[in-house]
Amino acid sequence: MSSIDETDAFETAGLAARAIAARPAPYLDELNREQREAVEALEGPVLMLAGAGTGKTKALTTRMVHLLNTGTARPNEILAVTFTNKAAREMKNRVGRMMGEVVEGMPWLGTFHSICVKLLRRHAELVELKSNFTILDTDDQLRLLKQLVVAANIDDKRWPARALAGVIDHWKNRGWTPDKVPASEASAYDSKGVASYAQYQTRLKELNAVDFGDLLLHMVTIFQTHDDVLEQYRRWFRYILVDEYQDTNVAQYMWLRLLAGGHKNICCVGDDDQSIYGWRGAEVGNILRFEKDFPGATVIRLEQNYRSTPHILAAAAGVISGNKGRLGKELWTEVESGEKVRLIGHWDGEEEARWIGEEVEAMRRGTRGMDPMSLDHMAILVRASHQMRAFEDRFLTIGLPYRVIGGPRFYERMEIRDAMAYFRLVISPTDDLAFVRIVNTPKRGLGDKAQQTIQSVARSNGVSLLAGAELAVNSGMIKGKGGTELGRFVENMRR
Repeated sequence: MSSIDETDAFETAGLAARAIAARPAPYLDELNREQREAVEALEGPVLMLAGAGTGKTKALTTRMVHLLNTGTARPNEILAVTFTNKAAREMKNRVGRMMGEVVEGMPWLGTFHSICVKLLRRHAELVELKSNFTILDTDDQLRLLKQLVVAANIDDKRWPARALAGVIDHWKNRGWTPDKVPASEASAYDSKGVASYAQYQTRLKELNAVDFGDLLLHMVTIFQTHDDVLEQYRRWFRYILVDEYQDTNVAQYMWLRLLAGGHKNICCVGDDDQSIYGWRGAEVGNILRFEKDFPGATVIRLEQNYRSTPHILAAAAGVISGNKGRLGKELWTEVESGEKVRLIGHWDGEEEARWIGEEVEAMRRGTRGMDPMSLDHMAILVRASHQMRAFEDRFLTIGLPYRVIGGPRFYERMEIRDAMAYFRLVISPTDDLAFVRIVNTPKRGLGDKAQQTIQSVARSNGVSLLAGAELAVNSGMIKGKGGTELGRFVENMRR
C-alpha cells in the first residue's frame, strides 16, 4: 500500500473562504527582473523556462504568494503540482513563511499522485470503484500480475511478470486504457499484452484496488467522460502551477490540459535541457510545444544562475549545445570563476573507487599543497544505487569512514509492507493480495499445497481468500500445525 498523503482537501476549504486584503509586497524586491516578470504575469498561460540554479522554486512560490497577497485567488483556488512530497513540503513551508497562517487553506499543493488520490476518492464510483480503494505498491502489483500470468499458462521465465508490469506502466503513462492501446502495440508481451492488461484492470476492480498509474489514468478518464465533473474543477482550480514540467508524461499532460482548458491560467516551470526521465515516460515534447498548446503564452527565461561557477556553466553549456529540439537559453552568473572542471576517465568502477579513495585521503590530510578538509565537507554523487557498491568495498578496505545517504524508503521496507498488509486485511477482509503476503508471515507451516487448497476453496465458493481459509480449516482440509496456526490467524483477523 502507498504512503500518499490522503487528507481530505475540502476539510480546510472553509479557512480559505476569507477574503485576503491586498498588502505591501516586499517579497518582489528580492527577485531579479525576469523572476519578477514571471511572478507578476498572473493572467493567461505562462512558461517559466528556468535553467539549473536560477531560483525557479523561489519564483514559483513567490508567484503563489502574489496570487494570495493581491486577493487574485483564495488558497483553495490554486492547484500547485510537484513531483515529490519533499518538493511539495518545501514549497508549502516557503509559502507559509511568507504568508503565515493563510497557507493552512492550501489543500491543493502536492504531487500529481497525492492530488489525484483526493479527487478519485470523491469520484471512485465513476470508474467502478469504492471510495476506500487500496493503492498497490510495486510489490503487490507484481504479485497480482504473476497470478494472472500463471493462470494464463504463460511461460514466466521467458515472459516474466515484471516485463508485463513495465508494458502496462508504459501504456498508462501514455494515457491508454486497454481499449485505447493502438494496434502498433499489439505485439507487446508475446502479443498477449493487451489481453493481459484488460484482465489486470478487471482484477483490480474486483479487488477494489488501483496502482499508481491508475490514479492519473482514472482521473483523465473521468474528466474525458463526465463534463460536469471537469467543469466543476475548472471553476475551483482558477490558477494552476506546475513544477518540473519537462518531466511530465502524456497522462499528466492530458490531465493538466483538461483542467486548464477553460481559463488557461496555467504557469509551467521547467527546463527542456534537464529532461532525463524519458525511461519512465517523461515527454520533453510537452514543454517544447507549450506555446502551440496555449497560443499567446508568455515565455520567460530565467538565466541568471546562483549555484554554480562560470567554469561549470561553460562546461555544461558546451555539452547541452549539441542537443536537438531545445528552446535555448544561456546561463550566466556573477559568481567568481572558481576551479576548472576536471574530467577523469577510468577503465571500470573498481579503478574509479581506488582513485577517488586516494583523492579523499589526500584532501583529508591536506597533502599535495591543499588545506586539510573534513570528510563532512565531501560528497560522492552517483546516478544509481548499485554504483555505490564499489565505493563501499574500497572504503572498507582502506578503513575510510563513510555514510550512505538514501537506501530503501520507510514504506518500501519489507517489514513495513508486511505490517501494512495486516492493517489492510483487518480493514478490508476481501483484500486477497494482503492475505497472500501475510498468511505465512511469520512462518505458520503453510506450504504451497496448503495455500493452493485455500485458493481452490475460495474460488469454488466465490469468496475471499480469508473466508476460503476459514472454510478450509473448518472442513479439516488443512491439518497439523499448519491447520492450527491458520485457524488462529483467521480468528485473530476476526478479533
